[in-house]
Amino acid sequence: MPSPFAASSFHTNTITMMTHQRASLLLALLIGSALSFAPSPHTTVTLRRIQQSHSSTILNAGGFEWEDPTSDEADPGVENPYKNPSLLKSTDGDDSLKVDPARLLSPRLRGCNLYFIGMMGSGKSTVGDLVARRMGTYNFLDTDTILERAAGMSIPEVFEAEGEEAFRVAEAQVLDSVHAHVRIVVSTGGGLVMRNQNWSKLQTGLVVYLKVDPEVIMKRIEGTDRPLLQTENPLETLQKLTEERKERYEQADVTVEIEEGMSVEDVADKCVRALHDFIDDNPPAWKQAKAKAAADGLDWVQFEMKSMEMETNECHLINNFVLLS
Repeated sequence: MPSPFAASSFHTNTITMMTHQRASLLLALLIGSALSFAPSPHTTVTLRRIQQSHSSTILNAGGFEWEDPTSDEADPGVENPYKNPSLLKSTDGDDSLKVDPARLLSPRLRGCNLYFIGMMGSGKSTVGDLVARRMGTYNFLDTDTILERAAGMSIPEVFEAEGEEAFRVAEAQVLDSVHAHVRIVVSTGGGLVMRNQNWSKLQTGLVVYLKVDPEVIMKRIEGTDRPLLQTENPLETLQKLTEERKERYEQADVTVEIEEGMSVEDVADKCVRALHDFIDDNPPAWKQAKAKAAADGLDWVQFEMKSMEMETNECHLINNFVLLS
């Protein structure tokens, strides 16, 4: 007699495989709009000719053209607009902004993805979508929406038919497909952070945690069919889930605390500002070295060549030591 567990495992594997295949197809369709930002062939040729005139910034590796991120040509030169009041204040004398800080966030991220995490009802989808729209060159994706379309069922239906474990496996497959793309803002499921394998994907981008008190969330989602809240005391369940996930959520790069009464625009503004500040506080190593060279009155190119020469000499010393021993 066949084991009922074998049948359950078969259904779980089937829905996972189908979800993974359909998710890949949906992603191709959903991110198709990104093609509108791609340069035309003529523009590509022109840019390539311009880049070739700066031979120091183009290195051939494995047949691909690679642009040195430490070069002046590669550095977009965009700084934190909140630290430059002239960028934010309108010349018309009204309260409008001259430049949307979110639009300046895009070049500073250099294609790095944004992942929004947090409890159900924290506003990840709404806020993430608004941030992506304001950035202009980023697309928005919701892992729950992709999973529902790929599986052909709503999230509550997946929970009811296959159980939470099957949902979590399928959710991980969707994230696996999503993280391979760039220039996207991603809203994730509330429990996605609990799997270690998912964190390795999230850490390829910047993670934003929307922190909302359970009592505020309960007011937002009361009366909905959230699978995990179908209990005698939904608020108590929500509080327990929040506490269980707290340690994982707090590993995010940026934490944005949301108070009751804040509008979606207010939360988006707070996220954008926090991300600009995070980039300032965590510059890449090459940028730190470049700033140090400038502070010491050294020419960056000569400083870089000297560093490479020192590394080469160290390698020779190590090789000689190995040969002698």
